Amino acid sequence: MASAAFFDLDRTLLRGASGPALSAALREEGLIRARPLPGENLMFGIFNLIGETLPSMALARQGATAAKGWPAASAQRAGQLAAKALVAKIEPFATQVVADHRAAGHKIVLATTTPYDLIKPFADLLGLDGFLSTRYRVDDQGRYDGTIDGEFVWARGKARSVKVWARANSVELDSSYAYSDSIFDLPLFHSVGHPVAVNPDPRLWAYAMARKWETVWFNAPPGVPKPLGIEPQQVATLLTRDELMPWVNIELAGASNVPEVGGTILAVNHRSYLDPLIVGYAAGKIGRSARFLSKKEVTDAPIVGPISKALGAIRVDREDKSEAPMEEAARALRAGELVALFPQGTIPRGKLFFSPKLKGKYGAVRLAIDTGVPIVPVGLWGTEKVWPRNRKLPYLLNVANPPTVQVQIGKPYFPSSDDPAVAIVELMAKIGELLPPEAHVEYTPSEAELAKAMPA
Repeated sequence: MASAAFFDLDRTLLRGASGPALSAALREEGLIRARPLPGENLMFGIFNLIGETLPSMALARQGATAAKGWPAASAQRAGQLAAKALVAKIEPFATQVVADHRAAGHKIVLATTTPYDLIKPFADLLGLDGFLSTRYRVDDQGRYDGTIDGEFVWARGKARSVKVWARANSVELDSSYAYSDSIFDLPLFHSVGHPVAVNPDPRLWAYAMARKWETVWFNAPPGVPKPLGIEPQQVATLLTRDELMPWVNIELAGASNVPEVGGTILAVNHRSYLDPLIVGYAAGKIGRSARFLSKKEVTDAPIVGPISKALGAIRVDREDKSEAPMEEAARALRAGELVALFPQGTIPRGKLFFSPKLKGKYGAVRLAIDTGVPIVPVGLWGTEKVWPRNRKLPYLLNVANPPTVQVQIGKPYFPSSDDPAVAIVELMAKIGELLPPEAHVEYTPSEAELAKAMPA
């Protein structure tokens, strides 16, 4: 038998509620009053924040009564008007999860309380294998008669609809998946073998944690929690304010060169363990979260590892030749994320640390070539004065005369060649151009300086 993936609509497949787009379309068709009802926007805002509530679903159940007398054809036209706006609200990582299920041969099914005529054009645009929604009964004149035809597709009604559809389509529920944000979809979750809580409301989050169900947010990379729309890196940004870091003086230039939206690669030279913090600081200045490719020694470490993953780190095992880290980074870029890489791979050791010639690996340019996103070169200088490689902790007490760290962000560009060997030379040259004059001078380090450039 086949398997399927059942997706809820609002706050799961979509970013927030479908209500505003559907209301706008209904107004355009003249089916509801031209001006929003008092409190309508507030109601949608509360729904977007905490999800379904019993009062909100009681109102939804009365939708059939409110629609009594509407021509079904007019509601269908409103659905067509809203369809493209709804497609634009699909969460970025939801699209990739759907594609993964298709690749695995699973049927894709939408299961939503939203009225059938309003949501069918959206479902048709997605090319779904199945579509379950609440239907309003139509009278002999083609108008809604104020009652529901069949199940109210919510809670137990949704689970029953899914079971009926599965039997009719030879789908095995024990091997199927269900995605929803709502505690009221527990009957659906318990009817499938693979329940996944998506952007869960507070009660579902607690329940999923207790049951050890998979929990994801479709507007953030895998492993990054985003309760109430706030992810840990955004909280961490509050702790990287200048006044909270008196032990370092950061000079940031070119922050406006980083695109505010869309997949972007930050390619940064590597001089210190402090570098990810400084890059995160720079990303926070423009209101973006940066995803880092991070070696397994960090992501697998106790305490630090789970924190780094929650901050969006992508695990890299340098001994493993797997393409998984690059694939995960590519998925993040295609979803519009900002991905930061250190093309040098690691902090240069010993004499190489003082070499004016930067050498890099192909990862950053391969990602840019494969995904078609721009690279933003970044030059760091001085981070080793705050946290040299031979220390396990940075210097945090030098607040009277803190070292200066220079962060120079270059303009975004696309590799001029599809040959990674050519593209990486171009990238490292662009990073080099952002470094201060002393970075380009041959320098003979002292023994003490060499010692600081070696791991502890």
